[in-house]
Amino acid sequence: MGAQTTHTLINPKNGNLAFKLFAFEEDGHFDHVQRNNYFSLIWITEGTGRVKADFSEYELNPDCLYAFSPYQPFMFASTGNLKGTALQFHPDFYCIHLHRKEIDCNGVLFNNIYNPPFTFLDHGASSALSKLMEQMKMEMQIPAMAQQELLVSYLKIFLITVSRLKAEQESQATLLTEDRKEPFVLQKLKQAIEKDFKSKHSAGDYARSLNISAKALGRITKTHFNKTLTELISERIIIEAKRELYLTNKAIKEIAYELGYDDEYYFSRFFKSNADVSPQVYRDTVGAGRGIA
Repeated sequence: MGAQTTHTLINPKNGNLAFKLFAFEEDGHFDHVQRNNYFSLIWITEGTGRVKADFSEYELNPDCLYAFSPYQPFMFASTGNLKGTALQFHPDFYCIHLHRKEIDCNGVLFNNIYNPPFTFLDHGASSALSKLMEQMKMEMQIPAMAQQELLVSYLKIFLITVSRLKAEQESQATLLTEDRKEPFVLQKLKQAIEKDFKSKHSAGDYARSLNISAKALGRITKTHFNKTLTELISERIIIEAKRELYLTNKAIKEIAYELGYDDEYYFSRFFKSNADVSPQVYRDTVGAGRGIA
């Protein structure tokens, strides 16, 4: 890949990646499991295949933008050469948790356990995002005053544009299935998980609260979310744990207790089995206790 296709900013405090924008025309970048300590937005313009993310597998298609959070495992298995552009940024460069009132992409674009991690891009969105990426490239080629502030502004517009589009697509998908009973059950399930994930960790707990057999609920969950109910619950707990590790100075033992785990070491093993790093390593590499939440 030529130097002109890669633009990178490094955090001068620790030498880690802050912001990166690059084009790719081969499969080598993402053909193995990625577990990065930064956010990744990957826009596929050519190529097909499969994408694996967390516990699930989806079709890999052109004109789609895939969004992954820090330490979220993913990889692309293509049936032909992939072409596209990747935009990656560390939470220290721009934190979606801290700016959730400005830009509501958390739970829509990122950390959305109930929907696939991609957004279809129509012609209008593709044109708008292409222009934003070109502006980012130009800004990174010649360092100038307030460079990070301007790049963050472009990034915010980028995230808002894609988040709006994804929310619209999810709303349309809901309308298409609202006359069926199963989506109603799933809506109740989502509400139950959001309300009780800190205290109820087993699939059976939710089956009982919804007055449905665990087997039936598991089948519905797998059909619509492409995940088991246990996987959904685990992902929701991990998302909250990551948020606490990034935003607060709370001890890991305290975070574990708030999430319903009396045994800190059991919680740490649970976290590592899902995030592939320990809670302490996650805090050290993604966000070392801001103490502001």
